[in-house]
Amino acid sequence: MIALLKDLVRIKSDTLEGANSALLLCERWLEQRGIATTILKHEEKLMLVATIGDGDACMIWNGHVDVVPGNSEQFEPFIEGDFLYGRGAADMKAGVAAMMQAFYELSKEPENLTKKIQLHIVTDEETGGETSKFLVDQGYTGDFVICGEPTHLQIGLQAKGIIQFDVKLKGKSSHGSRPWEGNNAIEQAFLFDQQLRTLSFLTASNEFYDYPSLNLAKIQAGERYNIVPDECKVGYDLRFVPGQDMQSIIADLQSLSEEFPNSEIHISTTAPAVTTEAINPYIERIAQVTSQFIGKPAVLFGQHGAADARFYAETGAGAIEFGPSGGDWHGEKEYVSISSTEAYKNILVSLVKK
Repeated sequence: MIALLKDLVRIKSDTLEGANSALLLCERWLEQRGIATTILKHEEKLMLVATIGDGDACMIWNGHVDVVPGNSEQFEPFIEGDFLYGRGAADMKAGVAAMMQAFYELSKEPENLTKKIQLHIVTDEETGGETSKFLVDQGYTGDFVICGEPTHLQIGLQAKGIIQFDVKLKGKSSHGSRPWEGNNAIEQAFLFDQQLRTLSFLTASNEFYDYPSLNLAKIQAGERYNIVPDECKVGYDLRFVPGQDMQSIIADLQSLSEEFPNSEIHISTTAPAVTTEAINPYIERIAQVTSQFIGKPAVLFGQHGAADARFYAETGAGAIEFGPSGGDWHGEKEYVSISSTEAYKNILVSLVKK
């Protein structure tokens, strides 16, 4: 399994070509071990699906082999103590390698499976997750989904929803030496931002989150020092708390924009929150098995970001992020714990074995 992980890290999968190459390595590895795979393609992006076991109940293991950009040295894995370093080691080639190894071990004794297991490996989670969405749209769904993102063997059963939006504020241009003759659109954007942050939906909370998050991500305005800008475009990334109504939030945003004459609001991206409940029998089983391997009670938590679990959750399936320990993912010294990866593999096997 660690050899497989090192082979995956060596592939510079921060491009579509590289991610597809990493996926084809996964295909070869599984096929060499007698596991039939199906390769699908969507807009030149490859996906892999493999299935073992029978029955109506189906658990899906989802992983991605694409990574964020890195320099050439980061694609030369090395081990120091319990840590394996390299781009994508934690996020999330260790999770993929553990899932593949667990899948292989279970494939040798399918009669001992308690349910059908389907392995999904995709190539674009870091750039939007179109391949996981494509799989769901094609009917590759199940009762419960584990996305093997790095979580320190903690169970991420919720994730914030997403509303990404742009607002175009209008003003009136004038000479920069006579700003009182114009209406500065940048100042209108400042005022919009101040009022936005007073809206009541930003005070929501639940047991895993103290409040939503709001990031002013983009601002575009102005061309010259001596002109009062007549237009300013700002872009926001809003992550709302599970339990909030997305359409109600969007209505509040639109109402606020209407208070600024001639302004325009465009909702760019939305995604529902992941709201898997702790009383879900799959969660109870995962927590029980995990606690056996780590020697202490399993931790349940809510993710601030969003992963491919959100696409499966939209079908009504329970979905979590759950994977090995690591650190500095997307950073220069990304690493994963080898012992944690081995424990993760053992947990996956134990989850579905009689």
